[in-house]
Amino acid sequence: MTVDPISPLPGAATVQLAPPISWAAIWAGAAVAVATSVVLTLAAAGLGYTLAFPGLASRGSLQAFTPELGAGAIAIQVLAGALGGYLAGRLRTIWIGVHGDESHFRDTAHGLITWAVATLGVALLSALVLGPYTEQLTALTTALTTAAAGAPPTPAELARAANISAQSSLFIAIGMLLSAFVSAVAARVGGLRHEDMHAKAHF
Repeated sequence: MTVDPISPLPGAATVQLAPPISWAAIWAGAAVAVATSVVLTLAAAGLGYTLAFPGLASRGSLQAFTPELGAGAIAIQVLAGALGGYLAGRLRTIWIGVHGDESHFRDTAHGLITWAVATLGVALLSALVLGPYTEQLTALTTALTTAAAGAPPTPAELARAANISAQSSLFIAIGMLLSAFVSAVAARVGGLRHEDMHAKAHF
């Protein structure tokens, strides 16, 4: 008689394995990351700093861009990614009988997926909701400034604008890479803390 190796033995207890991906934790972490990014960006705007949301650089933010503002935008992305990744790690399910290396990979994957979902969410929010409003204000300001100056931009001004645009894109890319890494690490930290609390509750 041939025995199916994956069939449970008669009378053996059936163990319900947890799924490798906890989508509820990922969505929760991504939502918190998006909210954190929006709140910090609006707080910076309230203090007089013109920062672009990750994935969207408006004309106004490019005109006011400086390396200091770029560093501030990177800090906002990193803080939002860290908080979202940590929550995704803390809120995911407990994996029973999973090797430590596999648990490490799954936690970091949770953080990376949380970062990806949050980044797409911020980009959509910026483009669909905040983008048109920002562009209208910027267009009005630009029109008033051009009318006051009474002259089209010079080649030197156009070259400077292109340089500022390139620097802004570079800072945004660096911020996205750093926030992705921090989110993955924070998810692992949250997962380890979650496992530790679970172990203490059962002993």
